[in-house]
Amino acid sequence: MMKQTLNIHYEEYASVDQMLPEDQELVAACREAQKGSYSPYSNFQVGAALRLANGLIVKGANQENAAYPSGLCAERVAMFWASANYPDVPFDTLAIAGSDHGVLCESPASPCGACRQVMAEYQKKYKHPFKIILVGSKRIRKFNQVEDVLPFIFDSLTIG
Repeated sequence: MMKQTLNIHYEEYASVDQMLPEDQELVAACREAQKGSYSPYSNFQVGAALRLANGLIVKGANQENAAYPSGLCAERVAMFWASANYPDVPFDTLAIAGSDHGVLCESPASPCGACRQVMAEYQKKYKHPFKIILVGSKRIRKFNQVEDVLPFIFDSLTIG
């Protein structure tokens, strides 16, 4: 047996004002995207804003459904729309914000496992690491690649 250590690197900000202007713009866009949330069951509004490599910003919001689990997370709404409409344009940065009953959570909401795996698939598809920004009212975390939010990514081509 060998014991291993996993290090995950990220930047943490106390305020959006500490961030680069392009990241501030993306944080504002994901907060704006929360207005499109349809979340009558959880009352948890999630907004995502995805900047593509061509500079275009695509937004998504979580969509719930009484026939759970037929809804979809904000992150996947944005990524799927971007890929369907701009299939050859890599992702650059994805920002995500979660609010409970309309109040931005103090700690950043983390993407679910399904969203993390979809992020990994697109990063692999485009052969282009993309950044992830998780937004909370007391702290904001910025990761430089999907592996930092999903270590040991599942890849059916490398099993064995």
